[in-house]
Amino acid sequence: KQPSLNLTPTYHFELVPFMRSLATIHAIEEVNAKGVVPGLHLGYEMFDTCSYASKALQDVELMLAVNHSLHPRCDYTDYRPQVKGVLGPRYSETSISVAKLLSIYMIPLVSLTLSDKTRYPVFLRTVPSDVHQTRALKQLMVNFNWNYVGVVSRDDDYGKAALQSFLRDAQRANVCVAFQEVFHLHNNHQNVQQVARQIRSSSAQVVLLILKSNQVEAIFKEMIKTNTKKIWLASDSWAVNGPLAHMEGINQVGDILGFSFIASKSESFDNYLRNLSQPPGGYNHFIEEYKNLRFNCTPECFEDNPPAYCPSPDLLKIKSPKACEYTDPQAQNDDFLVQTLDTGEAFLERGAVWAIAHALKKVLECNGSSCTGDTDFPPWKLLEELKKINFEYEGQTFYFDENGDSLNGYDVIMWTKDGLRRKFSKIGRYHAVDELIKINKTNLFWFSTSNSTVRCNERCPPGKFKKILNVSCCYDCIKCKEDYEDCKSCPKGTWCLEGADHCVPWWESYLRWSDAHPIAILAAAVLGILLLLVIFVIFWKYRDSPAMKRAEVSISTVMIAGLSVSYASVICFMGKPSVHLCRTRQVMYALGFTLCVSCILVKAYRTFIAFLPFGRVLHPRQTKLYQPAAIIIVLTILQGIICCLWLIFDSPDIDPTPPSPLNLKEVIQCHEGPTYIGFGIMLSYIALLAFIGFLLAFKGRKVPQQFSETGYIIFSMLMYLFVWVCFVPVFITNKEERTAVQASAILVSNYGIIFCHFLPKCYEAIWGPDTGTMERFFNRIGVIAGRTAPIAITANQVQVPRGNIQTMRTISENTNDASLTSDSSSSQKEGSTTQPTATDSSMIVSPIRSITAL
Repeated sequence: KQPSLNLTPTYHFELVPFMRSLATIHAIEEVNAKGVVPGLHLGYEMFDTCSYASKALQDVELMLAVNHSLHPRCDYTDYRPQVKGVLGPRYSETSISVAKLLSIYMIPLVSLTLSDKTRYPVFLRTVPSDVHQTRALKQLMVNFNWNYVGVVSRDDDYGKAALQSFLRDAQRANVCVAFQEVFHLHNNHQNVQQVARQIRSSSAQVVLLILKSNQVEAIFKEMIKTNTKKIWLASDSWAVNGPLAHMEGINQVGDILGFSFIASKSESFDNYLRNLSQPPGGYNHFIEEYKNLRFNCTPECFEDNPPAYCPSPDLLKIKSPKACEYTDPQAQNDDFLVQTLDTGEAFLERGAVWAIAHALKKVLECNGSSCTGDTDFPPWKLLEELKKINFEYEGQTFYFDENGDSLNGYDVIMWTKDGLRRKFSKIGRYHAVDELIKINKTNLFWFSTSNSTVRCNERCPPGKFKKILNVSCCYDCIKCKEDYEDCKSCPKGTWCLEGADHCVPWWESYLRWSDAHPIAILAAAVLGILLLLVIFVIFWKYRDSPAMKRAEVSISTVMIAGLSVSYASVICFMGKPSVHLCRTRQVMYALGFTLCVSCILVKAYRTFIAFLPFGRVLHPRQTKLYQPAAIIIVLTILQGIICCLWLIFDSPDIDPTPPSPLNLKEVIQCHEGPTYIGFGIMLSYIALLAFIGFLLAFKGRKVPQQFSETGYIIFSMLMYLFVWVCFVPVFITNKEERTAVQASAILVSNYGIIFCHFLPKCYEAIWGPDTGTMERFFNRIGVIAGRTAPIAITANQVQVPRGNIQTMRTISENTNDASLTSDSSSSQKEGSTTQPTATDSSMIVSPIRSITAL
């Protein structure tokens, strides 16, 4: 509803749209008069859409019809209608329908709405996008320190889009939305009452109304009834609405601010309005209707009770009653429109005409005197040139961005008191290009509400910030976290817990020498090294004892060296890690423990090839494969190669994982390479050697313990495999304790080998074995060598020189008989027996590596 001339209570002649249409006509006549397009005159057809989409579509059909009909085509590329461009309509819902229809014909549409070029490719507008309007509203709230606002939007495409845009911008600016209400398209009384109740009950003092003027009027009437004062923020659709500013009781609703499109008065246009006349050779029904309403007066209109068809008294008081007598209304003129309306509001309509004129000049290839281009061109050519224009008009720059929107900004309008009415005062401007608002606060006068800070609650305490939600939000203070922009960042090397109000230095976490856990691990490692030193001394002191000979002192010495290196690697797990320390400790453990396990594997292999039955005659290849020194060296070198490749391609380093925001602890530890592949291969290789040793020992498990170490090997390798199988999930899940977990796993593995392999041998060597063990064993199982009588074996018969194959052992699994003879003994005839010598106090068995089964 706009300023109008009243003919009947149900009919209004809207003055503002009438004035805007006249601005378009005036601009067209101005373009023609100035010869912008030499040799050609622009013509126009004008229709009243009545703000209905269906009426607008009907008007477009009339524009494009040929012989009163439109003929459909498959391809409109070369479509050449008489109408080359369309201006308007003004409102979004009407423009949407028109834009969709004109997109078929690629006829450019220049208006004040729409930005989606995917859906509306032919649309261009002379005002900024609605996105800029919501950003301007956000800047206005920030400027006045308002952070709590209610929103009422209309239930259409424009209202929904504007609401969502505002909510996004409000959240970024920490502006709380106290409530959201939707005003339906039909102003039913129930909906108006609901919106009014919500506004009155809310503590929010600022209310944004994204509505049409008639909807705002309905809300204001309810506010006036209850004398409710708020700060109202107006969208561009009613920010400079004259009837609202003149409605009864408007001063009781509070302060009103809003944004209007940039306006600029033109003296030429004002003179045109003062001298309205029908265009030469044309016809303008709207001018005729206006003059009939304005000047066709009769004496009855000046009575105390004039007839319904008379103009309103407010409009009549400007003119003299004598002007109504015997005068043709079409010949009359006055400055009523200039006095009543803000003619600067039509600036954008005039700018749109000039934009089309400049684009036409390019399409028609005009110079200063003539145009050489084809006047019957397809409309899409005009559209292409419109997108490129850039010109100055009355102090403003006109051009379109990639979305077809102008970026000339908004004027900030405040409704100031003017007697019982309001008037519009310009107090600032929003610049769309840099998205900044400038307010001249010296011109502000808050006559009904104070310009106090409008807040929903107190400031949040240090360490917390206000969490902004879409609805009823800002009473929650949320603890600051690392990724919240509203919280201050701590300087480098410091941090704070969630919700803390100050920063403190990080506490570095690693296995410190002075802590209890590292001290226990270190003590266990040192004890293990000392224990190995004692074992080494015992082994060499008792190296000639049968127990030590069976344990192979040389191989055991290599095992002790490997375990010592493994224990030493545990010491490298202590203290603050460094890159070199991370790499050294893993390589030391890998090589040391591999050396030890390789020796155990050799022992298991020795038993496997010496004591297991392979038939009557074993293949000599088994003997050739048994090369202890070569096997140990090769297996250890393979681990060394794995470690070198690991250090080159997936090297251990300091863990780069950032500290947890849940505490002030920065865990400084090693990580075993970016992919952990090298670390996994290294451990898997040791596990593979241990598993092979376990299998070989398991195959020889039936051999009595007096002749082998299979039981010890099985138990120690099972212990190692169990420890490291448990280590893997703990290592993966317990990230902060990985260093201590691996160090503990190494200690348990080392001690398992000490207790299984070395301590029993030391005990046997120091306190002495049973010297009749082997004698009783062979007497118990029975040895058959051509007859069933048992054979007594002396020590001299069993002892053989090292390094030579001088003993033949044959085991018959079917008869459970065994015979053991010596090739070095004197020739004995088959059937003779040798009795055991009573004086033989001990029995020495040569190392198994010197025995070959034939």
